[in-house]
Amino acid sequence: MDGTGHEVTGDPREDLTRIVALACAAPSIHNSQPWAWRIRGDALELHRDAGRLLPLDDADGRDQVISCGAALHHAERAAQALRWTTELERLPEGPRSSLLGVVHLTGRGEGAADRAGLALLRSRRTDRRRFTSWPVPPHRLEHLAGLARDRGARAQVVEAQSERFRLWLLVERARETGTSGPRTTGEGRPGGLCAHDTAGRGEDLRRADGAVVLGGAAYDASGWLRTGEALSSLWLDAWRADLSVVPLSQPIEVAQTRAAIRDEVLTGAFWPHLVVRVGWQALGRDRVLPTPRRPVGDVLLP
Repeated sequence: MDGTGHEVTGDPREDLTRIVALACAAPSIHNSQPWAWRIRGDALELHRDAGRLLPLDDADGRDQVISCGAALHHAERAAQALRWTTELERLPEGPRSSLLGVVHLTGRGEGAADRAGLALLRSRRTDRRRFTSWPVPPHRLEHLAGLARDRGARAQVVEAQSERFRLWLLVERARETGTSGPRTTGEGRPGGLCAHDTAGRGEDLRRADGAVVLGGAAYDASGWLRTGEALSSLWLDAWRADLSVVPLSQPIEVAQTRAAIRDEVLTGAFWPHLVVRVGWQALGRDRVLPTPRRPVGDVLLP
């Protein structure tokens, strides 16, 4: 036992460091990688790093928590690929604490590591090139939305033409309104939650792109964390299926646009936390290079 009732077989310490390295491949706002990790026995704590908050781009900390939620899901997937069974605690000290989640390793399965699963975590990228004109079939989008719901987030595919048209008008309005002037990400590589989408505009967005809105019953840290987990889950599955994903955070940063998406696109069903574009890319995705990552020693707390 680890003192919290979690039974463990095998020595997890070496694997926990590997899990941290794999979790840090998760997407994050402007590639800020706003997380810190602490190994406690057979458990891995995820903390948000207040020093890496982007106050102009992310004043309420939503994108930071979403980024950490993606890393939390990456950590869980990494542990499972290394044949550990896991239990996940979210916000164990409440929403005001820096501690966002704990991954407990509860047992070690037999057999070799899931090499394909580990490779998927390492290979995922954010590909911001313009999508092709091939539409994404509705059943594929609904499958991705279902994966998001499995993580406890709300998710809705925006399929009806009138709703799609309204959503992209709101995206354009948010882009024109802005919240803090021009922002650049250095993206085109793994990185994060895109505030300014550069992969397509206007008619291209409305004609072929798939759209999934992620959110929750409330606009709060608990929902944001699950939205981050949901984003990671659908993104990894999409990447494995040769689909590209581009998250759009700026429409949510603008309060008026956020409310309009809730009321006019989602018909009041839930609060939007993120708009996700899904599409097909032309060949050559292997040319999208990884963004530099912080060394594991920089993200591990004593």
